[in-house]
Amino acid sequence: MTSMTANKRYGNKRRFEVASWYFMRVSGALLLLIAVFHLILMHVVIGVDNIDYALVVGRWASPWWRLYDLTLLFFALIHGANGARWVIDDYIHRPGLNKGLKAVFYVFVFIFLLMGTQVIFTYDPATASNSIGAAVAAAIGF
Repeated sequence: MTSMTANKRYGNKRRFEVASWYFMRVSGALLLLIAVFHLILMHVVIGVDNIDYALVVGRWASPWWRLYDLTLLFFALIHGANGARWVIDDYIHRPGLNKGLKAVFYVFVFIFLLMGTQVIFTYDPATASNSIGAAVAAAIGF
């Protein structure tokens, strides 16, 4: 059977795998930048001892920080899920078990994406005490 016949018969899985490979490289590079920025900001500039509820609430008063956290959530979760998909394909060889495990895994990934997005977009910082977070945000220029 030629590859052209296989692609018509089963769909073009090779194209998806190539896109998945490129996504891992691009998302990995972006994650390196945004995760390192997050670690430096939270652990060096602000300091671990100063991180509390009010700080996070104060950060989310700005739409920029909400978008930043949403980007970090999506890239990290989807990058990790794609890597886990590769691991499942490498180690689970029985087709039924492979598909079932990936289906359960995708449901959990989808639920976590929904939960994280809901928290980031529906949380109202005006209802919480955010004086410390606002002061920190003003001090670092955001």
